[in-house]
Amino acid sequence: MSARKLILLFVALVVCACTLAAQSQPQAAPEKTIKHVPIKSTSPASGKEMYTAYCAVCHGVDGKGGGPAASALKVPPTDLALLSKNNGGKYPALKVEASIRSESSTPAHGSKDMPVWGALFWNMSGGHESEVQQRVSNLTRYIETLQAK
Repeated sequence: MSARKLILLFVALVVCACTLAAQSQPQAAPEKTIKHVPIKSTSPASGKEMYTAYCAVCHGVDGKGGGPAASALKVPPTDLALLSKNNGGKYPALKVEASIRSESSTPAHGSKDMPVWGALFWNMSGGHESEVQQRVSNLTRYIETLQAK
């Protein structure tokens, strides 16, 4: 076998080895991101409808924090089903309302991950405080139904 053929065979083997090595390297998982979309209007009378439309994507339908977008958040969503348990067995309705309105110091509220629902509800209602209060109240009552027994 001539030296030229040996060199070509060697180069071909090196290229194949490099290709196989590159393919066997684990690929970094793409970074998960939260897609921000315009708020969809729901009935202010239905806490369940609002929860499903606005909250379940992060907190999960059961409120335990396992929604489809939860893994992309920097701060894991609160397990809403444990609010009563973590408050001595009493549902903290006023704290929940304050969190929804973004009047509390909940780390995720008001960040780029957690929308400021009070302001969004205000804009959605055209500035009608009674509708905002109805939304916050009904959403708060629905979250109470998710509490672990």
